[in-house]
Parts: sequence; C-alpha cells; structure tokens
Amino acid sequence: MPERITFKSLNKVQRSCVFSNLDTLEYKRALDLQISTLNAKIDNPSEPDRVFYLEHPEVYTLGRRGGRENLTVSEDFLSSRGIEIVQTDRGGNITFHGPGQAVLYPIINLEQAGIGVADFVHGMEEIMKLTVLDFGITADRDPKNHGLWVGRKKIGSVGISIKKNISIHGLALNVCPDLTPFSWINPCGLENVAMTSIAMEKGMDTTKDEVNKDLMNRVCHLFCHHFSKIFNISIIRE
Repeated sequence: MPERITFKSLNKVQRSCVFSNLDTLEYKRALDLQISTLNAKIDNPSEPDRVFYLEHPEVYTLGRRGGRENLTVSEDFLSSRGIEIVQTDRGGNITFHGPGQAVLYPIINLEQAGIGVADFVHGMEEIMKLTVLDFGITADRDPKNHGLWVGRKKIGSVGISIKKNISIHGLALNVCPDLTPFSWINPCGLENVAMTSIAMEKGMDTTKDEVNKDLMNRVCHLFCHHFSKIFNISIIRE
C-alpha cells in the first residue's frame, strides 16, 4: 500500500459538529435540508455545525457556471429515464449524482472555525484523497481543476457555496456507482474526461447490493475519521 500522506489540521481550536448518515435522499430534499440548516445557523450562531452523509437517486446538477451546454444527450432522453436536472448555487459546472456515490455536505461556520475558503476546499479534497488511499488507491489533485484524480480519470468532485461565512454543498466521491450517466455529459464542463470509482480501480463486484452497502458504510466511517482529523473537529454521530 502507498505511504500515507499526512495533512496538517486546518483548525487550531477544536470544535464539534453533528454527523448524520441520511442513507438515500432525493436531491431537492437534501438541498432544502441544507438551506434550513444554514438559515438556522444564521439566525442563531450557537446552532451546531452539521455534516450530512448520503447518496442521491440519479440527478444532474448545474453549478453557477451553468452546464446545460455540456449535456451530450437530449433533455427528453434524460426525462424518459426519470433523471432531473437541478440548478444550484454551488461553484462549478454540471455533474452527476447517483446511487453508489458518497456525498458529504458540511454546513460549517468557517469564520468561527478559523478555516479559509481555499483551505476548506483543499481539505475536502484531502478527505477524498485519504479515503481512497485507505483502499490502496493513489489519487491527487489537478492544479487546473478542483476534485480528485486517478491519473487522468476523475474519481471525486468538490463544489461549495458560502453564505454568511457558512459552507453549503460539498464533495462527491465515486465509490461504486454506475458510471454510464457520466458519459451523457462533459463532467464539470471538461471534454474527454474519463470517470472512475473505488470499485472500478479495485476490480470489485458491484452486482451485489450487500457488497455495495458495505462499501458505502466503510466510506462513511472513513469520511468521519478524516474530516475530524483534517479540520480538528470532534464528531458527534446522530
């Protein structure tokens, strides 16, 4: 296994946050949950920071830079498959979410935590990097494009928004998803980008639901661990 790469904690004063595993949640419901959590924190600064771990049913989301121009199939085709396209206010371009993809939404007051926005994005990438390393996969950043890459194949994405110094949206790591829907877009607005996953890199059998469930549970545990270490935040499991 490759040598573990250490990453200095970004937060000098330890805080705590509530971590919730929401299993599978429709994208718009998850967005509503993030917004209501954000508004509660804006109204009451003593409200705890929260982190949501989940999977989404199949959906395409658009970032502030748009993304419909990066569809390579018609919207009628997607509609026939029951796949929605949702506009968001996160950074970035179009991306895909679906079962087997681990999504992390931290609703964190970055100012109170003493974490800069650039450091926060860097730390989110590091969470994914250390998580795939736990599976024996070496991945790294691309200086031109946020996210996580295994060679020239993308395995994870980061897209956030900041409201009143509080983060919303987050990261998405391909654990064991069907990667076909990525071929119907230019992921993150990038042409000729190949996508990969932990399961693909390790040659895992993803036809068995119990195997995929075990993988997602393991990634949930690893996200918790690495998020706590990187941001020096004590995790309270809900």
